[in-house]
Amino acid sequence: MKNNATPTLARAAACLGIGLALLLAGCGALPDKPARATLYDFGPGIAASAAAGQPPAAALPTLALAEIESNTRLDGTQILYRLGYADANELRPYGQSRWSLPPAQLLRQRLRDALAERRTVLAPEESATIARTEGRVPDTLRISLDEFSHYFESAGSSVGLVRLRATLIRGGAGGDRVLGQRTFTVRRPAPSADAPGGVKALAAATDAAVSDVVQWVDQQARP
Repeated sequence: MKNNATPTLARAAACLGIGLALLLAGCGALPDKPARATLYDFGPGIAASAAAGQPPAAALPTLALAEIESNTRLDGTQILYRLGYADANELRPYGQSRWSLPPAQLLRQRLRDALAERRTVLAPEESATIARTEGRVPDTLRISLDEFSHYFESAGSSVGLVRLRATLIRGGAGGDRVLGQRTFTVRRPAPSADAPGGVKALAAATDAAVSDVVQWVDQQARP
């Protein structure tokens, strides 16, 4: 009986070993936990201008800043790039990198903060309230964001490319009239050919474009 039990125990041990091996193999085949995308924005913000001769805060007329319009591809949070040397018409997304908000919203925050250094900046609904209660309508700034990409001029050279169109509108009893309209195109070099480099270049290009728009608005609003 002892001789009969030994092969049985051996077979049982072998089966157990095979079962453990299959279990471990199955665990190894389980998919890894998806990697969390890295989120980016434009940083903590630009410092208030301390240049001599600049008007103090809120010295300029109140301005309404409309929601920024953009094409549908810029409505999401993907960080986009173009290979200008291969196919400049194709927008490609970085796989594991995202903006914390859609670019148009990030741009509006930056522009609002810059404008508010020297004037009161209202949302469209606040402007409508003033028009009803006080009988005056602040000028309205409308922005259309047309391009916002990490643009590769060659495999080793790339820039953050921002293109937007600004329109300043003045309302009145006889209807609205356009005080001015201008397109701004800004490029800033990227320090590296990847998503972090593109983010830095686009943040720098955005700040430069915002500065240009603020100066332009100040010029257009002068009587």
